[in-house]
Amino acid sequence: MAAGVRQSPIYLDYNATTPVLPEVRDALLPFLSPHFGNPSSDHPYGRAAAEAVARAREQVAALLGCAADEIVFTSGGSEADNWALVGRIWAAGVAHPHIITTVVEHPAVLNTCRFLERHGVTVTYLPVDGTGQVDPADVRRALRPETVVVSVMHANNEVGTLQPIAEIAAICREAGVPLHTDAAQSVGKVPTRVDDLGVDLLTIAGHKLYAPKGIGALYIRRGTALEPLIHGAGHEGGRRAGTENVPWIVALGAAAALAHATLEREAARQQVLRDRLHRLLVERAGDVTLNGHPTARLPNTLNVRFAGIDGNALLGAVPEVAASTGSACHAGQTEPSAVLLAMGVAPDTAIGAVRLSLGRLTTEDEIDRAAAALAAGAARLRARAGV
Repeated sequence: MAAGVRQSPIYLDYNATTPVLPEVRDALLPFLSPHFGNPSSDHPYGRAAAEAVARAREQVAALLGCAADEIVFTSGGSEADNWALVGRIWAAGVAHPHIITTVVEHPAVLNTCRFLERHGVTVTYLPVDGTGQVDPADVRRALRPETVVVSVMHANNEVGTLQPIAEIAAICREAGVPLHTDAAQSVGKVPTRVDDLGVDLLTIAGHKLYAPKGIGALYIRRGTALEPLIHGAGHEGGRRAGTENVPWIVALGAAAALAHATLEREAARQQVLRDRLHRLLVERAGDVTLNGHPTARLPNTLNVRFAGIDGNALLGAVPEVAASTGSACHAGQTEPSAVLLAMGVAPDTAIGAVRLSLGRLTTEDEIDRAAAALAAGAARLRARAGV
């Protein structure tokens, strides 16, 4: 097991990042030394590195159910999101390009869209309902002749809500518009086979998948036109320049292979623990409300709000638990999560939200101890506030 995760505090922030698993670490270490070669070099050192990159590409492709040459390695999820949108704009050659996305996307998508707006691109930001889902009919209504890409995340990083990607993909396919999905949170947690989803572009972030930070991938369906974002020599089939980060690519491949082999079993285990945590909090902490979809949700994600309590204050009062909120604190003022506000949650109750995300190393004992600590912390804060 990863060092430190079994120690206090209890780690329930797997949606923020995951530890590098021992089998992933062991896979990458030989490619720091002795297999340090450049994959482009035509000698034994280079060939060993090139073979390792090819093997990792096949492992990632197997997880997504696609061809290996449809996987391009990137520096992470943010680069893949940027490339999917900017690369489509450049490739489309449309005079006044249009993008469709949602108000609850990751900043890597939203801020890329805002950047593109400053350069003449029109963006439609679709709303979501009270569970965090977008209505596929809204996508259909938003499509225009000049729409060059639709980008809808597969799973929300804060509340875990899964979007109806397959339905949206059918609408996009009928209109001849490529669909991109940021699947950074869903890959390795729920099935993400690209043909089942119907997507043309899909983002992976390695550090959400028990690989190191600084590695990711973009799935590019054959026939989807995408201009390179990084120019230079002809790496990655001429699609992304830069000498390949072989150790980290090997690590992503190993993590993908592990996810592929254990996805169904591990998802079921984490869902049982997630639901146990929810039940214990409701029983012990009083007024607790679920944020997100009750069923169409990541199996590891529990986002709840505690009535009468600031989520950041709660986590500060419970150092035994390492978790997060979607709120931001500026100059002593807590700003509620933009995702929860988009879902229609009132600002004064949205600040009570806490995201508890489980992972491969989470145990039932940790769940029980975390629930007890959070309930006790909530009771102390309510008593102090006279709630």
